[in-house]
Amino acid sequence: MTPRATCGLRRRPERSLESGVTMVLVAIAMVAIIAIAALSIDLITLYLAKEEAQRAADAAALTAARVISISGITGTADPTNQPTYWQSICGGATSVATLAAQAAGGQNSVGGVGGTVTVTYSTGSGSSNSSPDCSTLSTVFAVNPLVTAQVQRTSLPTFFSRIWGNTGNSISATAVAEVFNPSASDVNTNGGPMGAVTPVQPRCVKPWIVPNQNPFYPTTTCTSPGCNPFVSLSNGSIQNAGISIVGTPGGVIGETFTLFADCGGASGSVPCTPPPTDNPPRANVIPGAQLYDGNPAPVGNNLQYLPGEAPALSVAVPLCASAVGYQGAVAGCDQTTQYQCGVQKINAAPPNAIDLSENPGGLGGDTATGLACSMTSQTSPPLSGQDVLDTSAYPFKITAGTANPFKITSGSLITDSTSIVSLPIYDSTGVLTFTSNRAEVTIVGFLQVFINQINPDGSLQVTVLNVAGCGNGSSITPNTSVTGSSPVPIRLITPP
Repeated sequence: MTPRATCGLRRRPERSLESGVTMVLVAIAMVAIIAIAALSIDLITLYLAKEEAQRAADAAALTAARVISISGITGTADPTNQPTYWQSICGGATSVATLAAQAAGGQNSVGGVGGTVTVTYSTGSGSSNSSPDCSTLSTVFAVNPLVTAQVQRTSLPTFFSRIWGNTGNSISATAVAEVFNPSASDVNTNGGPMGAVTPVQPRCVKPWIVPNQNPFYPTTTCTSPGCNPFVSLSNGSIQNAGISIVGTPGGVIGETFTLFADCGGASGSVPCTPPPTDNPPRANVIPGAQLYDGNPAPVGNNLQYLPGEAPALSVAVPLCASAVGYQGAVAGCDQTTQYQCGVQKINAAPPNAIDLSENPGGLGGDTATGLACSMTSQTSPPLSGQDVLDTSAYPFKITAGTANPFKITSGSLITDSTSIVSLPIYDSTGVLTFTSNRAEVTIVGFLQVFINQINPDGSLQVTVLNVAGCGNGSSITPNTSVTGSSPVPIRLITPP
């Protein structure tokens, strides 16, 4: 039997049944890859927005903390002592610290738009004691104010996830900043959170060693040694805490007096020679008394100072001043000298000291020359166009002068100024002992003052903005100094 002819037809291979499957698989994979890429882009967008929100929260918290620090409000003892003043600084939505924080946070956009900034204040990291009004908080807040800033951004647009119905996302970030005034931070003296007094070690302190004598207390006519101290030697607490408005004495913050050198020549070319005119320096030298340079003592409340040891070279010194020695430390930043707050001179290594080889006094002295440069970029006093402090109402206001070294528009409100300086306070209970031109001292605190003007005799009119004490007794916590550029430093912290 003859096989049937196939008429040229061939059997179709089984593999031909799979044709087109690869294209389907590729299409499905492409959809998955595109979806993953789209989600990745959206996730990266959210991640970047989260970083932006964190930067905004950090800026807001630090700004509010800076306002609290520079306001001097920690020098009023506690919120219940002068609640009206505390309310003006951090007492709710209209307070200056809250408004400043919201402005700083809003300047840092989140996804191209400013987020919502919420500010609260507390005595600890827990939320149970937080409040938008710091005047409702306990005494502990005055020692260690904490500021929490939360930045929230809602309806953050997405690019691809909207395909699945997601039309927007919300993100938030939180930052906590602390302000620390070590004055009486001992838990046994005013309820502070520390187990013992924790001193500060600020940088860029001006080398003007001032005695621990407040020219205004117990009365406006007190004379050394009848004047009360700025800070207690036993626990570092601020004495005569409170706010003074012009014409209405109420406390150390806002006091205005004349600061002048206890040695040197009228022209500023004569260095100090031991011993100084008054040993130790004192407050309220009798007006009209003849001083070292033949000029009469300043009229009104006054306080003497002596030049401190300065490094060979300072940093951040404007070109209009010498960076060498004492003048450089006055005009710029002395980052070398460590003012060891609360450490007895016999235990300090090395101890802080007065150096009478400097020439601080007089209109041509290194103090006046360095200040004229740092405050107005002028090569010599008198000053013209310096920043201005208004103490007629609280909170005090600082406006930029026409010669503001940072070229800020004249009349603008500012929160920082080269006219703000920190000075070390030393234990002035005994006579200074000089070896050659040098006398070692114990630093017991710091004054933060605003320099209003350089007088024709080279003395300085200053207003107290803040005080920080460290004590010098056994309650000092060793090797735990808090550092910063201010005697009331600020920093970001991570809550436990």
